[in-house]
Amino acid sequence: MAGMRRHLERQGYRTWAETYPSRREPLATLAEGLAAHLRRDLPDADAGPLFAVTHSLGGIMLRHLATALPWTGAVMLAPPNTGSALARRLAGHPLYDWFYGPSGRQVADGDAWPAPPTPFGIIAGTRCPSAGNPVSWVAHGLGLLPAGEPSDGTVTVAETRLPGAADFRTVDASHTWIMDHPDVRRWVVGFLEQGRFPVP
Repeated sequence: MAGMRRHLERQGYRTWAETYPSRREPLATLAEGLAAHLRRDLPDADAGPLFAVTHSLGGIMLRHLATALPWTGAVMLAPPNTGSALARRLAGHPLYDWFYGPSGRQVADGDAWPAPPTPFGIIAGTRCPSAGNPVSWVAHGLGLLPAGEPSDGTVTVAETRLPGAADFRTVDASHTWIMDHPDVRRWVVGFLEQGRFPVP
């Protein structure tokens, strides 16, 4: 997300980002840690306004943080909002469980996750397979994603959708690099300013 962060800073926005140990802790524990780090680094966080731009599991983390801070909106890039078919197929496999840990197992089922802050927009990728996303070649080659459904090689477009979204777009980008697509960057800034993606 470094390129997206620099782009937003060039537009005059103050940004904050944090990595988290997604391979070692469950989603709720990770969310608690992120909230604590955010308040530590931004003492005025509870006064807002806070707007989130997330990628993949980050969107699910945001949903777990939805009521913890005064969010004013969000753009979610390639979020597995309804759970991940790929995770459902692979969860329980020793290699998958070792690499992705407890949050990787939890991402298989999104039924109980909280709603994201509103308004929120969603951008889904449609490039699969992609040279920049090794997972997409495995998923595509082994038929691990639902046949005939557009995807970014990791998450299907259908899995990103969520009722209540203020706007939704798809873009020819892979899961790994969706945040670097110029249209995505333009749409994110437009949503920050207008609460909707700009008309092409």
